[in-house]
Amino acid sequence: MNVVIFASGEGSNAERIMEHFAPGTMARITWVVSNREEAGVVHRARKFKKGIQFISTGTLHEMPNSFIDFLKCEKTDLIVLAGFLLKIPPELVAAFPNRILNLHPSLLPAYGGKGMYGMKVHRAVIDNMEKKSGISVHYVNEEYDKGELILQQSCDIENEDTAESLAQKIQQLEHIYYPKAIELAIQKLQTT
Repeated sequence: MNVVIFASGEGSNAERIMEHFAPGTMARITWVVSNREEAGVVHRARKFKKGIQFISTGTLHEMPNSFIDFLKCEKTDLIVLAGFLLKIPPELVAAFPNRILNLHPSLLPAYGGKGMYGMKVHRAVIDNMEKKSGISVHYVNEEYDKGELILQQSCDIENEDTAESLAQKIQQLEHIYYPKAIELAIQKLQTT
């Protein structure tokens, strides 16, 4: 399976995914797509000798068909969002139904939706004095964080936890379980 990673930030999840699939037995990471040329993920992709494709917000939303053509020409089987902060246009969702994965840093449906990402989620969880949080890996559809769940994993929140310490716990879960969720999605594709 050919997997393309979309990322906007530092890219620690993208790096973990590239490491996990480096043997190439189940999947091959073919490209890393970013909307930010200065993003840390760019350096991580170069370290793994991955092709890098930059896409502007305008291109993604005003000319999605040309980008879809690029992905199809590259025989893309699965798209993995790893901290990609642009909304995926409906044309791309339609072109890759149940083939776009997203990782959200909460136990959806809690703390999901537009504008809920990263530290905003962790602060809200801590402010509401939740006892658990976690990660949700789901398919992308036309609505923020509403696609079918693939996997969820949780962690306990201690009284002394802050948004920052919770973020570290969540990142540990992400690094362990996002590659496993991608494997589950690949296995599902292979049986359909």
